[in-house]
Order: sequence, then structure tokens, then C-alpha cells
Amino acid sequence: MFMGEYSHSIDTKGRLIIPAKFRELLGEEFVLTKGLDGCLSIYPMEEWKAFEEKLKALPLTNKNARTFSRFFVAGATVCELDKQGRILVPATLREFAGLEKDVVLTGNITRIEIWSKTKWMENSSYDDMDAIAEGMQDMGIVI
Repeated sequence: MFMGEYSHSIDTKGRLIIPAKFRELLGEEFVLTKGLDGCLSIYPMEEWKAFEEKLKALPLTNKNARTFSRFFVAGATVCELDKQGRILVPATLREFAGLEKDVVLTGNITRIEIWSKTKWMENSSYDDMDAIAEGMQDMGIVI
């Protein structure tokens, strides 16, 4: 399970260090793609393949299904760690997520999210957490 929050920098060539605790769980190859809310997501290959199966099951005749699938798959890339524990984030994905220098990597159970520090600050405000928690009851989550 991926969990935790780590601050790192992305260099001018687009290389980003993956925290050691995350590297252990990723395996040799994994997938980097667009994520929701303006972040990027890293999926271990096993999780990505399960996600792919769900995307394949979507009806091709449904425009929202095609758009949803395209969003995740078109920009996806298979990554490997270099000897320094870094990945190369393609320019198109850096641009999508607004990654320039300061980034935050967060564990989110089955995937890692990569955020620009600015977007992370905007999206990690938990002022309405009580209301969100109440709404989770409808999805079967009660704490």
C-alpha cells in the first residue's frame, strides 16, 4: 500500500526522484499517466493492468467512456527507475500537471500521485472534511 507525503524537486530535464519507500512497491516497470484534479498518477504494473481491464469493459458507443479512457491512456507511459531512483517525466505530462520545480508525491493506497507544490496546497485543504466524511457513508465507509 502506498501512503505518505514526500516533497522533492524535478530537475530541468524532467527527472524526478521516487521516494525509497515507494520504489520498493513499484517493481521494475510501472505506468505514469494523467491523474484527476491536475496531478499525475503512477500505477504498479499489476494495478495498471486491472485498470486497463476496467477501461476495456467500457462501452465504445458511450462518448464519456471514450473520453475517460482516452484521458488516462493517451498520455500513459511505461517507466523504469534509473540507478539514482529517478524517473523521466515526459514534457507533455509535466505541462499537464504544471510541474516545474517543487513537487509533492503522495501515496494513495494503490497508486502514487505527483503534484506541483502549488496544486497540492490548493487540493489538500481539508476544511470540509466533516461534510465529506458524512457523504462517505453513502459509499459504505463509516469511521
